[in-house]
Amino acid sequence: MTKYISVGKILNFHGIKGEAKVGFTKNQEDFLLMLDKVYVQEGSEYKPLDVEQVRINKNFALFKFKGIDSINDLMEYKGKLLFVDENTIRENLEEDEFLIDELVGLSVFDENDKKLGFVIGVSNNGASDLLSVKTNSKHICLVPFVQAIIREVSIKDKKIVINNLEGLLE
Repeated sequence: MTKYISVGKILNFHGIKGEAKVGFTKNQEDFLLMLDKVYVQEGSEYKPLDVEQVRINKNFALFKFKGIDSINDLMEYKGKLLFVDENTIRENLEEDEFLIDELVGLSVFDENDKKLGFVIGVSNNGASDLLSVKTNSKHICLVPFVQAIIREVSIKDKKIVINNLEGLLE
């Protein structure tokens, strides 16, 4: 079964020729510009939309879909999330990039192989991604997902090794 991942949301129309104004996560411009197909969810089904053109305008992406040529054609999609299949995202990940759902649940260890806790979420503060780590003492701490701290990520072994700087995790 194909798994779909959200890449943006149709916020409104742009102009009168069916162009969609799409909100998206920071730093995803290059990925959006290479898409040729996205999906919208209708019930339990995912309906494909062929991308005719994408351009970036300020903090939004402007999508033109094949067969959607007016505001009226686009209105049924306003407010809907845009999805791509997981394989499309995986093909475009760099070696040190991961999907959020791959990181959530991984155990966190220090460099001496002492278990410190596990990842319960991932967020972004604008400068870097942050791992929310629930420690053994039940505290939730934010760990910057940067090379100086994250030493190793092994999806296969379900673990992350960090440089546990003093005061990073309680």
